[in-house]
Amino acid sequence: MEYFQPRKRVREMDNETLYNLAIEAIDNLFSDKSVSLETALENMRTLREEIGIKIDCLENDLRAQVEGVMKKKITTVKGYKVFNPDFTCQGFQFAENKRFKYLGNIQMCSSGFHFCEKASDCFAYYSFNPKNIVCEVEANGTILSHDDDSKKCTDALYIGRRLTWEEVLKVANEGSNNTGYANTGDRNTGDRNTGDRNTGNWNTGDSNTGNWNTGYRNTGDRNTGDRNTGNWNTGDRNTGNWNTGNSNTGDSNTGYRNTGAFCIDENPIVWLFDKPTKIKVRDWEDSEAVKIMSRLLKITIFIESHIMSDEEKAKYPTHITIGGYLKSKTMHEAWADMWANLDDKSKRVFLKLPNFNAKKFEIITGIKVR
Repeated sequence: MEYFQPRKRVREMDNETLYNLAIEAIDNLFSDKSVSLETALENMRTLREEIGIKIDCLENDLRAQVEGVMKKKITTVKGYKVFNPDFTCQGFQFAENKRFKYLGNIQMCSSGFHFCEKASDCFAYYSFNPKNIVCEVEANGTILSHDDDSKKCTDALYIGRRLTWEEVLKVANEGSNNTGYANTGDRNTGDRNTGDRNTGNWNTGDSNTGNWNTGYRNTGDRNTGDRNTGNWNTGDRNTGNWNTGNSNTGDSNTGYRNTGAFCIDENPIVWLFDKPTKIKVRDWEDSEAVKIMSRLLKITIFIESHIMSDEEKAKYPTHITIGGYLKSKTMHEAWADMWANLDDKSKRVFLKLPNFNAKKFEIITGIKVR
């Protein structure tokens, strides 16, 4: 293969022409899918001898660029890649124990062959499905890196050994006996849990069946206390929503056992601000106020690794495995965040509630209103 023009014309070329010819020659080494890495490296050594004089003709900055490209071409990065059950990915047919070359320019999340250094990161892009194929891979061409995780993009990829699903569960989790992925605890069937025996996702406590819980034995979502069956509770044993006390079955209570005892009414009236209203429970559950709180009032939020501070990363080292950490907010903090993002119309929904009491509203929410 003719990589460069005859030696007698070298000194007639300017540095830019020499640089472009060197880059073209390097690319040519990897243009044939059938060429093994060993053969490419041997060609590289031959090329180094062939263009030795030409490299010396280049200015220092151009020489550094050429040598940098040559070094980049033979970098090797190991990782994992997930495929569809038919061994395809993005319409490209792959196979086990074979080397593949992408012809054309590569771009992260757009073109080229993609893989992840960490197996758990693969499942941010592919479903965690036992029918999918997972293989060990090695990249040895041009390699681009993703900003948010261990995802890589390359133009030269070797597809190695196919993993059994049992092996996938091991490499995708730091804990044991997990059927989900990215878990640092044990016996989780959900994903990204740091506790044990969770069937939901993003839990930092144990035995949760909901999601985003930091406490224990919760069946709802976003609880920071224990044994809650509702959502967004910071206390314990609540079956309603947004409670900061204990054993409440209603919504947004800070007291204790607010629904009384020995009651059988399936659709009782709702008390607001410690006074009865004409609103029935089922109507309250379908009210605009509840819809707004359900959508926007969040006491736990998952903070992804790439936006965590250095202090947060030091405090929550498991973010490396689960991709971030679950941040808990007090009820006042959650209300402050929500209130700041409400328009005047939405705020009036709360201010016009029956029996509205500004002082009690402030005690519960931390929001001062006129």
